[in-house]
Amino acid sequence: MNKCPHSPPTPGGDAGRVALQALLRERSMMAPLRVFHRMLGNIFRITVPGFRPVMMAGPEANRFVLVEARDQLSWRPEGDPVVDLLRHGVLIEDGEWHDRLRGQMTPALHKKRMAGYVESMWRRTDQVVDGWHGSGPHDMLDEMRKVALLILMETLYKVDFTPELERLWPAILKLLQYISPGFWLLWRGVPRPGYTEAIQMMDDYLYRIIRERRADPGETDDLLGLLVASDWMSDGLIRDQLLTMFIAGHDTSTALLAWALYLLGKHPEAMARARAEVDAVLGRADPTYETVEQLDYLDRVIKETLRLYPPIHLGTRRATADLTFDGYGIPAGDRVVYSIYLTHRDPEQWREPDRFDPERFLVTRGQRTYEPYAYVPFGGGPRNCIGAVYGQVEAKVVLARLLQTVELTLADVPVHEHMGATLEPRPGVMMSVKERD
Repeated sequence: MNKCPHSPPTPGGDAGRVALQALLRERSMMAPLRVFHRMLGNIFRITVPGFRPVMMAGPEANRFVLVEARDQLSWRPEGDPVVDLLRHGVLIEDGEWHDRLRGQMTPALHKKRMAGYVESMWRRTDQVVDGWHGSGPHDMLDEMRKVALLILMETLYKVDFTPELERLWPAILKLLQYISPGFWLLWRGVPRPGYTEAIQMMDDYLYRIIRERRADPGETDDLLGLLVASDWMSDGLIRDQLLTMFIAGHDTSTALLAWALYLLGKHPEAMARARAEVDAVLGRADPTYETVEQLDYLDRVIKETLRLYPPIHLGTRRATADLTFDGYGIPAGDRVVYSIYLTHRDPEQWREPDRFDPERFLVTRGQRTYEPYAYVPFGGGPRNCIGAVYGQVEAKVVLARLLQTVELTLADVPVHEHMGATLEPRPGVMMSVKERD
């Protein structure tokens, strides 16, 4: 007779007490998760009234969620605000419907399209830098959000977002707050003031640019053009994909760029080395796809930033069948969360995991220094992030342009990890700015 699988462990008195101390000390929800991982292992259950997800971490857990059990784990979290917001966006669809949407969108995000986006990336970076009046300090979280928004809209939608940036800024922040973890996890009916107005503003804008593209299609090699050119997508379905890329695409880039600048500011020797590489490869010339591909050290800085502070720090699924992992049972209907952040900070996978060390990504003789599924900033398996290549090229171009044109010095302001729509540095990354000679 087969025994029923054990239930995942839950935080007891000691784990709860240590987790609370860590939360108060670090002011970040990531702190208690690290405590639970250390004390309970690679699978455990959070026990908060109304919110009891199974948490998983480690390469085997990642492989289980992303590959082995992926057909029994739904991406669509019915009842969560992200579904209310993105409706039928590619990010929260399953099965053949997801595959059809992704197939329509992929050409605009293919590696072969990146060379054509680089000029927009450095020009929009210059545009934001030109607005930095005086030495600062300037909050790089806000400034990199401007850069990411302008780049995404020009490269993927062929729209100049400059006239709308100030007007829609509060609505954008409101929508990001709406889908971030909060009291809605515990009380689903809690009022969300300001959301209706924010989504109406974004919808009005998105439907307008869809109408304008339908009236004058022009080239159809960008994302908006590909969607409009399809013979099966309604304006509403196009809106869902545009908003998905708008929210998910720019916010992940914002977090990555802000954390990279924070780490470079915290480690002046790394800043100096990255700047020297940019000077040696680019000189005073504008970046191109070919030249930024030669920035090996900057590439390692970006990879290490993604390890320490993965913007998408967790992935959430819903079990559609009873599952078993590592001897523990996961009943159908349970929320399953795999923590990219905990895997990336696991001392069993990474030497001195909390230390910033770009050299851990130095590839020698074609061999990686970490095992498969220990490093998953863009997910993995058949549904890895559709914008993974785009995001890494963008980060390299923007950081190279900043290193090429300005000197940035980190202010002495404490920064902590904030679990928002992405993993953000709070209260921000304050840096003074000096134009390079």
